[in-house]
Amino acid sequence: MGSPPASPALRERYERRRADVVAAAARVFARRGYHATSIDDLIAATGLTRGGLYHYTDSKQALLFAIFDELMEPLLARARELLDEPGTPEQHLRALTRAWVAHIATHLDHMVVFNQERGTLERDPRWRHLRAARREFERLLAGVLRRGQQDGSFAMADPQLTLLTLLGMVNYTPQWFSPRGRLTPERIADGYCDLLLGGIRSR
Repeated sequence: MGSPPASPALRERYERRRADVVAAAARVFARRGYHATSIDDLIAATGLTRGGLYHYTDSKQALLFAIFDELMEPLLARARELLDEPGTPEQHLRALTRAWVAHIATHLDHMVVFNQERGTLERDPRWRHLRAARREFERLLAGVLRRGQQDGSFAMADPQLTLLTLLGMVNYTPQWFSPRGRLTPERIADGYCDLLLGGIRSR
């Protein structure tokens, strides 16, 4: 893979184009499967030459890791930003869930690839930072629930089960969500929170 340009303007253009390449790879992997996708398929999907493709990635496997990175890194960064803002546990829970569902809605192909192919790479050393990012995001969610329990706004018999319930609801969204459907990502997120909070909000 070629090095990104030193010039800020050219580097920004390079990163934009690389993001396009990763998104194209996600679409192809989601439809054909990672193992059934050839380099020629990726060349056709991106409109690049073979040399042009390798300017943005080292390999097909590197593209797979890039897809996973684009799922976790921006979401984790946004979660940290939201929790740095003042708010009650319920406000933070809603804000996090809205950001999470919105991110899934714009990365549906990435989610399909993640669910299909995570077993392919879980033993690769590079998987460690992805696993760490996922655990950090879950830790942030758990912290919001715990804070709500501590201040009396949430009543949970089993906080871990509550966390797993939320993870299950949101992570299943790509199985049925349609950008052309009647529900927006924000309405879906609020619906999830209403369901969850109906069971744990102190009365």
